[in-house]
Formats: sequence, structure tokens, C-alpha cells
Amino acid sequence: MPDTAIAEAPARAATGGPILQVRNLEAWYGESHILHGINFDVNAGEVVTLLGRNGAGKTTTLKSIMGIIGKRSGSVKFNNQEIIRATSDRIARMGIAFCPEERGIFASLDVRENLMLPPVVRAGGLPLDQIFDLFPNLKERLGSQGTKLSGGEQQMLAIARILRTGASFLMLDEPTEGLAPVIIQQIGHTIARLKKEGFTILLVEQNFRFASTVADRYYVVEHGKIIDGFSNSELAANMDKLHTYLGV
Repeated sequence: MPDTAIAEAPARAATGGPILQVRNLEAWYGESHILHGINFDVNAGEVVTLLGRNGAGKTTTLKSIMGIIGKRSGSVKFNNQEIIRATSDRIARMGIAFCPEERGIFASLDVRENLMLPPVVRAGGLPLDQIFDLFPNLKERLGSQGTKLSGGEQQMLAIARILRTGASFLMLDEPTEGLAPVIIQQIGHTIARLKKEGFTILLVEQNFRFASTVADRYYVVEHGKIIDGFSNSELAANMDKLHTYLGV
């Protein structure tokens, strides 16, 4: 489908059927073939976690959905519209946002400037008062430069920025990496609140103990393929397999 034919999605999708459908997704970095036929769905209004070891292809999956991998093939449908050939800016205008593991905070800018820099690409973004309700630490640090923020505050700021843009489908890459337990708990509470507000979240995590507090369903990625999947209610019955998959 030509890029120009892509329409914008509703600001919030009601909880229900698949909002994202990924089929036979393949991706390459140069000559390196990373994804080998990824298949999974994300239903509107749920939190889905991609689990797997380092190098399994989890981050590449998010980047491929966002259109920031140079070479990819297969099918990615968002709200039943094919986006595999869409540019990343068009995908953003449909309501998809990507929060990378490295967070991407501008060190020389303060919190307010970091928050206001990304453009609002569609209606439905959270105003600053709602963002500060989610992340009161940020309101207290509005004049602080990025270099003076803790790792947890940087993560909060990275998530807060995409909430301003109008995105309703959030892709979060390792949001708890390197954070203290009390901050991890706060990130978990935030994800739960966003879900209640109608956001759909695709989460990449190695820490399945954290994921188990927020996720509705899980997919296990290994060597660029989905090798297993189960719901949160099935987590206990799959713990032995998870230990094997994740090497913990």
C-alpha cells in the first residue's frame, strides 16, 4: 500500500481484537539476517511482553515495526492497515511510538526542553499536568539538565516525551534496565495506569519478574523467531521453560 494511503488511527483504541498483526517479519542489518519470520499479535488495550536473551531479536522487532530498520520484509498491520513500507514519520502519525533502551535524552537540554522538543504528531497527547501526575519527579526537576538526572528520571522523561506526541501504541525497550528496585516499581505502576487510560503497550524485557507484574501476555524470542507464547495466567505453569529460555 502506498505511504500516502495510510490514514490516522483513532486517538485511543477500545480493548478488543488485534490492533497490531505481525506476520513473517524478516529484518537485516547490512548482510546480517536478524529476524527470521516473526509472527505475533497485540490486542487493543493490553500489555504484551517480548522476552528473550540479549541478541535474540527483540529490539530489532520493535525497530522493524517502527520502520527504522533499512531492510525488512513480511507484513506489519496496524489497525488493519499495512505499514511495512511506510516511513517512520508516517507510522508515528498513526499513533505508534518507540522508546529506545538508550532513552535518547538530550544531555544539554533541561527537562522542560526535552519534553517539549518532540512534535505533537496527532491528537490525543497527554498535557503536561497529566504527565506530571504520572511522573511527579519530572515536575520537580523541570530546570535540570539531562546530565544531572538519575537513570530512573531519564527513563521517566523518555516515556513522558512520547506521551505528549499523541501516540496510543507504545513500544518500550528495556524500560527497567539498570534501575533501582524502587524505580522499577514506579515504572510498573506507570505502565498499569497507562493501560487503564486505554494505551496499548508492547514491552521488551529480560526481567520476567517485572514483566509478570504488568503484562497480559508473553512471547519468547530466540534466534529471530517467536518460539513460545502464553498468557499471564499461564506464567506459573511455564516457569521451568522460561528459566531454560532465558538462562536464569
